[in-house]
Amino acid sequence: MAAERWILHVDLDQFLAAVEVLRHPELSGRPVVVGGAGDPTQRRVVVSTASYEARAFGVHSGMPLRIAARRCPEAVFLPLDPPTYEAASARVMAVLRGMPVVVEVFGWDEAFLASDAPDPERLAAAIRAAVLAETGLRCSVGIGRNKLQAKLATGFAKPDGVYRLTDETWTAVMGDRPTSAIWGIGARTAERLAALDIRTVAQLAVADLRELVTAFGPTIGPSLRAMGMGLGPTDVTAVSREPRSRSRETTFAVDLVDRSDIEAQVVGLARELATEAAGPGRRVVRVAVKVRVVPYLTRLSARTLPAPTLDVDAIVEGVLTVLERFDLGRPVRLLGVRVDFEQPAPEGEAMAEDQASPTRPGGSR
Repeated sequence: MAAERWILHVDLDQFLAAVEVLRHPELSGRPVVVGGAGDPTQRRVVVSTASYEARAFGVHSGMPLRIAARRCPEAVFLPLDPPTYEAASARVMAVLRGMPVVVEVFGWDEAFLASDAPDPERLAAAIRAAVLAETGLRCSVGIGRNKLQAKLATGFAKPDGVYRLTDETWTAVMGDRPTSAIWGIGARTAERLAALDIRTVAQLAVADLRELVTAFGPTIGPSLRAMGMGLGPTDVTAVSREPRSRSRETTFAVDLVDRSDIEAQVVGLARELATEAAGPGRRVVRVAVKVRVVPYLTRLSARTLPAPTLDVDAIVEGVLTVLERFDLGRPVRLLGVRVDFEQPAPEGEAMAEDQASPTRPGGSR
């Protein structure tokens, strides 16, 4: 008989805050908020992570720091420290790779694992114990037959637990929940579904397929119903820990209106990224610029460089060339720069053409 394949989703609990507490043990048990420069008086800076002690006061990710300070005046506010979080994440992923599983890194603080272990709960317990022993960080593990089930199961496992969600338990656990409870269905999609009188997961699972195709198209419509049934991707692929790109962005307390100031900020971001790439010898092949103007319009434009390069000035020049595509007549609220690194490509694969496209408002995780 063929072994059953399980998908596990490992999610580090309150990751950024937990890393900060590890290096500042005196903060253990205190409400900790991580975000921006750690200054709650700054405008337009939001919470990246709040410790469970801070969450008890209603503080959550994406909340402006100023509001977090009002809800929890005794909180300790700390600045983001990406290099430290990357190092902590790398240690965790190394632990996971030492287990009898296939590991697909999904972010700083989460990964999907595939295993044919006969007892996935026992494996999950071993994973949690190993991560804690080797890194001092706690994690929750969701178990399912696919990524959707495993990802949602982690929400029930938190904090510091294990939960299994499968085809057999899907309807009982998820059926009465709103469609927005499904990973991948946001508020706007949930609103459009509600307009079709589809409000719960159970209703989505039996929705008329023709109606969904008419409303959402031939690709998204069927995928939505499949999600309502608890179906999802099962592929878990081991990927290199080397990032495909790096990005930096800054939200300004005071909008920028002078083009020279905007260019100076973009050049600064580009030089930081180019210098980081040059260190380990990661050649840059493509650059992108993100601009958010008042009131909340965000645009992204990118271009492929003439040749892969480590030259800082060439990368900066490419970024400035992209910036010239933007109409900077409105005050600028946010600027971002991304560099894409050279990757081995299948033979015959062509590089995408330069493009400019609008993006939805939102920040990086």
